[in-house]
Amino acid sequence: MGTASPAGHPLPYDIYRQAIERETLRFAEVVRGADPGTGVPSCPDWTLAELTRHVGALQRWFSTLLSRLVQEPPRSRDLELGLPERAQEYADWVAEGVAAVAEVLRATDPQAGMWAWGEDQHARFWARRMLCETLVHRVDAERAVGRESEIDPVLAADGVDEFLVNLPYAGLFAPAVTKLHGNGEVIAFRCADSAGGTGEEWRVRLDPDGFHLLAPAAADEAPTGAVTAGVRGQAADLLLLLYGRRSYRDSAFDVSGEVAVLDRWFAHTAF
Repeated sequence: MGTASPAGHPLPYDIYRQAIERETLRFAEVVRGADPGTGVPSCPDWTLAELTRHVGALQRWFSTLLSRLVQEPPRSRDLELGLPERAQEYADWVAEGVAAVAEVLRATDPQAGMWAWGEDQHARFWARRMLCETLVHRVDAERAVGRESEIDPVLAADGVDEFLVNLPYAGLFAPAVTKLHGNGEVIAFRCADSAGGTGEEWRVRLDPDGFHLLAPAAADEAPTGAVTAGVRGQAADLLLLLYGRRSYRDSAFDVSGEVAVLDRWFAHTAF
């Protein structure tokens, strides 16, 4: 899969395009044949049918935005989804949409300027976001049906970066984010993976006016400044932690510093 990018720099666009196809088909395979009424523990208000509809609808919506290269926030999300009447057919509906999504991604210049709700105002934003959404929801589906989950560590590390880069802009649909602030406390999320070049660290500072992702140290430099609280774990575990699918108190993580700062972070960053 290649090596992970330095914090703040996305992976090559073709990796997102290929991984979206792969993760979408994996998602469809997980939910195919399962009871659509099965609850999804990591999405407490959803059944598998609702989760599957969400994944398929979101991909079609993102594809529409990309095909139009929209320049301002859409006023409506109305879209003809072609949703089957029977929830048992939702998995096939998701899988059948892969070809159209792949075609839109192939036809789109990732450097094309367009509206995005996050930091990167280019088409590549939506490919990166689509992959993160699909990957995390694939894990949600696997948990719902009692399957073990595996996540490519390079994709997981990039997903951690994508989450932290865009979180300051997420107040539109996650209002608690706008209330996350502090007095200069620094939280470090450290990636423990040694393979694939994913041994990265992300530092976030909580300031009176909000929170800020700090620029990473150069490759030949050690990070400067004191860390108030730190969480270290495998890239896949960190990704699920940030998305609220794990707790920092799990044995998968090495935690240091002031846990009250971590509690404040996670209380405000549900995504």
